[in-house]
Amino acid sequence: MHELIENEFNDSIRVKQKLLGSAEKILIEMADCIHQCFRNGGKLLILGNGGSAADAQHIAGELVGRFHMDRTAFPCIALTTDSSVLTAVANDFGYDQVFARQIQALASPGDVVLTISTSGNSPNVLEAMTVARAKGVKILALGGRGGGRMADRADLALIVPSDNAQRIQEAHILLAHTLCLLLEELYKTERAPGP
Repeated sequence: MHELIENEFNDSIRVKQKLLGSAEKILIEMADCIHQCFRNGGKLLILGNGGSAADAQHIAGELVGRFHMDRTAFPCIALTTDSSVLTAVANDFGYDQVFARQIQALASPGDVVLTISTSGNSPNVLEAMTVARAKGVKILALGGRGGGRMADRADLALIVPSDNAQRIQEAHILLAHTLCLLLEELYKTERAPGP
């Protein structure tokens, strides 16, 4: 048991260490993109399946609520939470449309969509990206396993260097928390009194 636990921890640490080098520049670009969206009256729409759906809700909670500082609420919606919309769309149009229909209804030019997927090949995520692109919405992606088809469709993509879904999800929440921290820092810096 001891060895099993130690291997899990060490494997997770290795993935995050590999990610650190490639993540910094893209995280800053993603934070700038979302910050500009918020400044211009736009909103962030987040989506994913399974554990990534939970991550979408987690991130929305941090941004609408608070992360490290008291501040105004950031306009953010997890597209994974409305069971009536999700089940109606899945029933009437097919599961591949559950996020695309919501983007069609809720997104405006200048908004940002954040897609989260361990494989990058989920049909409903790819359909959502197609609709977002047609609506003039910026697309950010958190992925793994080489990024799949999702990576090429995003304006900015951060791909975790792993094929293990657990490691990818662990890294995604680290990336998300770091993104929340950067957004709060940009907010704080912008509101700091001048010299």
